[in-house]
Amino acid sequence: MALLKPSAMALVIAVVAASAQMTWASNSFMDPQGPIAAVQKTHLLRATVLIMIAVLPVLVLVPLIALRYRRRKGSAAEYRPKWDFSAKLEFAMWGVPVVIVALLSFYLWKATHWLDPYAAPFGETPALNVQVVGLDWKWLFIYPDLGIATVGELGIPVKQQVAMTLTTDTVMQSFMIPALAGQIYAMPGMTTQLHLVADTPETMQGENTQYNGRGFTKQKFLTQAMQSKDFEAWVESVRTNGIPLTDDTYRTLAMRTDRDEVQATLGTPLMPLNALYFTLGEGDLFQSILHRYHGGQPLPPDQQPGTAEFGQEGVQ
Repeated sequence: MALLKPSAMALVIAVVAASAQMTWASNSFMDPQGPIAAVQKTHLLRATVLIMIAVLPVLVLVPLIALRYRRRKGSAAEYRPKWDFSAKLEFAMWGVPVVIVALLSFYLWKATHWLDPYAAPFGETPALNVQVVGLDWKWLFIYPDLGIATVGELGIPVKQQVAMTLTTDTVMQSFMIPALAGQIYAMPGMTTQLHLVADTPETMQGENTQYNGRGFTKQKFLTQAMQSKDFEAWVESVRTNGIPLTDDTYRTLAMRTDRDEVQATLGTPLMPLNALYFTLGEGDLFQSILHRYHGGQPLPPDQQPGTAEFGQEGVQ
């Protein structure tokens, strides 16, 4: 077996490290990294306990009753063919479920208001604005106030609210960072909102949960929650090592490619192996993407990201 050159070996190590980072990233609200996911976990556990109050007696008593009252010689079980009503039994059978449903409804009402994705319940500190664009098969994160954008990596500071505005430039998609917040849909020509906050520095996995074709399984990204000084250093790194996000660059991003494929086209040695860094130019890219669908007429296939024709003009 031939030995790898040092440069090739370094590349292999970097790829393995990136894969390990994705594997060990927190990707479940059962391992919450923020207050929203923590409330979701508490709500699930509370609902499970309340439901088990009704379910466990059924699971235990049904086999016991079947065993006790089965047909057999010498049975000691009392046989009362004319018995058809018991006030105590009726009260237990209907009263307990009613109480459980009432409690579940109350806690669901509270959780629904607390977990409203459009709400901003995390204090008066100004939020970090992030614009999210769903593409095939990748997420583009635009930081309009910082002049940067990324693909494959979402950097956020801990203890600071993040206000996301989401849309897509292709089919409907579903954005989710399980360890931080629940899923929310994104649709072309429309915006949805999501507010979240991370409690501690952590690496978390985000994804698209709406099936959208061959690259669906690769439409994942790492969410890096960092201390404020580390986040500032990360922003400077993106700004220093990123390439301009021009119309041509965005057209390449918007083609039907997964992150690995577009990484091979737009990535540079200064970028991580699992992320793309960009700097923003003049204009409002997010609004131009959004208003693409407000002209009152269907877009021609060669101008619609997500189609086979998009970006193919001039290709023989």
